[in-house]
Amino acid sequence: MIPAAVATVRAEQRERAAWPYRELDVTPLRGAGWRPVPVRDVIVKVHQRCNLACTYCYVYQHEDQSWHDRPAVMPAEIWQATVDKLRQHVRQHRMPALRVILHGGEPLLLGARLGELASDLRTALDAECDLQIGVQTNGVLLGAKMMAHLRAHRVKVGVSVDGTKADHDAQRVTHAGRGTFDRVATALDLLRQEENRANYGGLLCTVSATTDPVATYRTLRAFDPPLINFLLPHANWEHPPPRPDDRATPYGDWLVEAFECWYADPEPPRIQFFEDVIVLLLGGKGTSEQIGLSPAALVVVETDGAIEQVDALKSAYPGAAATGLDIRRDSLDAVLDDPGVIARQIGLAALGDECSSCPIRRVCGGGHYVHRYRAGAGFRNPSVYCADLTRIIDHIRGRITADIAHLTRKVPA
Repeated sequence: MIPAAVATVRAEQRERAAWPYRELDVTPLRGAGWRPVPVRDVIVKVHQRCNLACTYCYVYQHEDQSWHDRPAVMPAEIWQATVDKLRQHVRQHRMPALRVILHGGEPLLLGARLGELASDLRTALDAECDLQIGVQTNGVLLGAKMMAHLRAHRVKVGVSVDGTKADHDAQRVTHAGRGTFDRVATALDLLRQEENRANYGGLLCTVSATTDPVATYRTLRAFDPPLINFLLPHANWEHPPPRPDDRATPYGDWLVEAFECWYADPEPPRIQFFEDVIVLLLGGKGTSEQIGLSPAALVVVETDGAIEQVDALKSAYPGAAATGLDIRRDSLDAVLDDPGVIARQIGLAALGDECSSCPIRRVCGGGHYVHRYRAGAGFRNPSVYCADLTRIIDHIRGRITADIAHLTRKVPA
């Protein structure tokens, strides 16, 4: 029997998104042998508030405003329940590895307490699996004392940077409207120091079609990151992304220029999106929800204990990420029965007719699930970035096809 809280949420979801909440029938999938993938990535919202007011933030600036109703800081009882359920999950599935991301809001607002949380995770889980702990931060509060706490518990640090100083300061601002680039640059200088290098996780950059992709790449490259992750702004068919000058593929064009800069770099950092496209074109598997058909195995635990789907869904409609589950009451496995979670694990079966017949479907994978939303119909649509994804995928395919042909060309006798 479905618990009342879960039933209420699913009834609301059916009104907002017919697919998957009304139309996805899992029975034939299970009959054919499909089984869900256990949760492998857990985002824990340890702090609900943020010291910045970024113009595009999907938590504070989009449709779902549930953050208002949640505790600013995760209470101790919910944190302990989270740790206990993580250990239970790892043991139940004999998992070799688990990744936990301490997130917000801005997690560094916790101060020294953040190190204590990381210590709790290490104590509970280090003997159980290969535990990877990360923190995603805007970087403004990352100083020597905080770095010492993170270093002591082997916490990887990901920092959000949106390109050049001018571009970053136009979007990633304080509540008083002041830019933050200089403070973030200081934090990145700290991460680049030899003693902290092992904790440097990488950079997260949200693409803006009005910026210079070459200047963006060069700015990020100068911070010597081990990894760069370019993200398309969260948008959908109800709230489409801006398209400067009515260009058909401004985001695809931007990514093409950035790709060429990266591809020509003799010592490039890893860029997850570009690497995934190349691997998928060669028949491999992707590593993120942005692209490809690999099952998503990520959940979010909010400060009030709610177990939710990927929080980028908050850009679609109020309650889009909700499951009705609670970490104090429910196991992590319970989320694997949620239609929204199942939809992000079934690969080609989640694609509509237009995507299913597309020649690049196994590479694109329909794009990010979040970007497929259309009011009422739900998520079985092409990505709102369909044309942009086609542009960058076709470009990369042409580039590597030519290079492979060059490498395999017979040398004249």
